[in-house]
Amino acid sequence: MPHSRLNRRQFISRSAGALALALSLSAAGAAQAAYPERAITLVVPYAPGGAADALARVLAQHMGDKLDASIVVENRPGASGTIGAAYVAKAAPDGYTMLYDATPYSINPHLFPKMPFPAGALQPLALVSLAPNILIVKADSPYKNLQGLIAEAKAHPGKLNFASGGSGTVQRLASELFRQDLKLDMVHVPYKSGGPAITDVMGGQVDFMFSTIAASSPLVDAGKLRALAISSPKRAPQLPDVPTVNETVIPGYEVYEWNGVFLPSGVPGPIAAKLHQALVDALHDSDVQKRFNDVGARPVGSTQAEFADYLKKEDAKWAAVIRQGNIRPD
Repeated sequence: MPHSRLNRRQFISRSAGALALALSLSAAGAAQAAYPERAITLVVPYAPGGAADALARVLAQHMGDKLDASIVVENRPGASGTIGAAYVAKAAPDGYTMLYDATPYSINPHLFPKMPFPAGALQPLALVSLAPNILIVKADSPYKNLQGLIAEAKAHPGKLNFASGGSGTVQRLASELFRQDLKLDMVHVPYKSGGPAITDVMGGQVDFMFSTIAASSPLVDAGKLRALAISSPKRAPQLPDVPTVNETVIPGYEVYEWNGVFLPSGVPGPIAAKLHQALVDALHDSDVQKRFNDVGARPVGSTQAEFADYLKKEDAKWAAVIRQGNIRPD
């Protein structure tokens, strides 16, 4: 009899446990099905007014429409984007906090001795867009084409200089990759942001720089700058007469200012899938595509796996460039 009572107790205990688990799973499933039930925050780890911020706001509005929810863009700039990224990395993995980051995400781990969040704390959701840079010189520069600039650099080592918005920017590393591949001796002139750098290129204080199409093509069109090359493998529709570095002097040269969305690691699969679908649907919207194309960015909307693979390639590329160039934070 005691043995029988013990079995009944075990049965009741196990049944209660199974019921509790079933209720818990049911509640979790219901919560995921109802998602989103409140506003979602999209963190941009850069200052307001920049290209990433502008495109994030376009994407947030249209993703919100697809999800029938409000997506609020929150700027958390500083430390080359690592402050905002760390904030999202430490957020609850419930789908209510996302990160809209850019190429410095792949650069920072090789530039800073210690990151404020561990590797793997963020999971890639989708590659949003790709935007090439253009190599610009002042309008009346003696360098009419890329070959002329390279010839001068080879003839007078250490004479030519190039500007950037800082060591952790794509502008700097695009120039560094260019310099390393051609084995040129040139001097880097860092600025606090891209705007002043462009101004000094335009004024002739600096010989050249790689800059975004959004920031520089209007000045090229106005005759204040000359574009010698573009960093994408193929020419850009906005600048069809500007040759690529790839086709002229460095086969395989490819550098982009990419934008992508990340989530805190551990977001449930159904919620991540819902966010991903909303993102892809938003990028298929004709208005969104126009807004991105207007600033020289090509909408992508990759799968999560494709973005993860792309990040591995970016990580390897910039790690090698930073190591070979012995680049340090400004």
